Amino acid sequence: MIYAYRCDLASDEDGSQVATFPDVPEAITGGANRSQTLSLAEDALATALSGYVHQKRDIPEPGQPLTGQPVVPVPTVVAAKLALYTAMRAQRITKVELARRLGISESAVRKLANPDHRSHIGQVHRALRALGQSLRVEVTAA
Repeated sequence: MIYAYRCDLASDEDGSQVATFPDVPEAITGGANRSQTLSLAEDALATALSGYVHQKRDIPEPGQPLTGQPVVPVPTVVAAKLALYTAMRAQRITKVELARRLGISESAVRKLANPDHRSHIGQVHRALRALGQSLRVEVTAA
């Protein structure tokens, strides 16, 4: 899955912009202009999706954007952690079991699976591989 979500932008009464996400209604932010709002939208999206993990909810699939509709990517490490969380849920793999497969402590896996905790992308990639998953990073024009 590509962790990039369509974003709706609306102008507020004072001319500022508000960003919402049809697929992640909990993510709402705003800024003085379009550029600032889209920059802040990435963090709002990551925070909302982190809440899904903490609440043990499924991560929503991003819908297809409309023509001209902005798409906001989730930060790379957070996207990898969301993929790890999703794979663990789909395969019914516990943190204890993943720790066993990786030869690390369960507390280390808790940190790897927590989108709010800083981790090295290589560690998350290794955990994904232990679940039969592959990580691909794509660079596109902004």
